[in-house]
Amino acid sequence: MQSINRYSILAIIGGGLLALMISINSQLSLQTSAINASWIAHGLGSVVALGLFHMTKGAMNSASPIQGRVPKLYYLGGLPGAFTVILASITVNSAIGLSGTLALGLIGQLVCSILCETLGLFGLDKKQFNVIDLLPISFVVFGSILLISQRY
Repeated sequence: MQSINRYSILAIIGGGLLALMISINSQLSLQTSAINASWIAHGLGSVVALGLFHMTKGAMNSASPIQGRVPKLYYLGGLPGAFTVILASITVNSAIGLSGTLALGLIGQLVCSILCETLGLFGLDKKQFNVIDLLPISFVVFGSILLISQRY
């Protein structure tokens, strides 16, 4: 139970950082372009990730050794990230704003994660989709509709 709480806190922090990233990148895209904002965000992110990799290299090697070959598909994770930055930079600067972009993005994440878990994609354990799973999704959809409709 303690690890669930720790991971929940990390997920909340990650969500906050995602909102911050989208907001900053949207401002950068207004000054330059959405594609340029994506290049800058991923370039800086690569430098930071490389630095963190070198700082934690010893600890990572003993804690999580690479087992076998990594499928080539798994190296393409940056592609959705690049399009996320571009699309979010465009939509934040539209009528739906930051809150609407994040709310609708959350719906996209929920749908994609349910599909991935139900079909067992990308090495995830298959999970049975139940009707009860629609309840939290419907709350997010309803909340997103309320959030966006109040902006007009």
